[in-house]
Amino acid sequence: MSQADGITLTDLTLTHGRRPAVHHISGHFAPGSLTAIVGPNGAGKSTLLRAIAGLHPAREGGLRAPRHAIALLPQAAALDRAFPISCLDVVMFGHWARAGAFRALRPAEKRAAREALGAVGLEGFEGRPVGSLSTGQFQRVLFARLLVQDAPVILLDEPFNAVDSRTAADLLALVHRWHGEGRTILAVLHDLDLVRQQFPRTLLLAREPVAWGPTAEVLTAANRLKARMMAEEWDAEAEPCAAGPGTRSAA
Repeated sequence: MSQADGITLTDLTLTHGRRPAVHHISGHFAPGSLTAIVGPNGAGKSTLLRAIAGLHPAREGGLRAPRHAIALLPQAAALDRAFPISCLDVVMFGHWARAGAFRALRPAEKRAAREALGAVGLEGFEGRPVGSLSTGQFQRVLFARLLVQDAPVILLDEPFNAVDSRTAADLLALVHRWHGEGRTILAVLHDLDLVRQQFPRTLLLAREPVAWGPTAEVLTAANRLKARMMAEEWDAEAEPCAAGPGTRSAA
């Protein structure tokens, strides 16, 4: 992976309409880093991931990321599984960034999709409709799609939410495999014990960055209390903040 696979935020502000979501954040996710993004509900964590993926525009400031080399795993709850589509078809969507939506996939690409299903423990599930899967099985399918995408930057939004412990352990092993390959990984998480044990760096976000750096230095009692207090003070009707550039930055 190259230096270009890092992600730089410069005085970045994100909003929903005119309502603030993330305020004036500056910092850098280094190439090959493994970072957890944590914070209270409504802290802007998913919005930040979507902005990095190019799916949410910046209101102010700048964001430099390798947009064509990013794979995003959205929250499973945000995905509609009612559409009649097979597990193999979902995984093959991972080829679209390189193949385009209209080119027929080559035999090698279809074989790679089958192998990805096998790699996540779903060999033989190729023809199963995704609507028939458990939450954990569907999350395995989405991780198989990430395998096929083979992106140097991977964004995970609550990847272990509502899955059983075995599935979580299997998927976490994949995350560490990607990290070992030098990929840049950002994961929105709620389990702080998991973050402490498995993620070397953390961004604690409460619309503004509370702390950003080595996990042990970020997840202190004082920082977590500060994030809770900031959440309690949120004004849902507030206009975008008027703080000046560079008021918050990565450690």
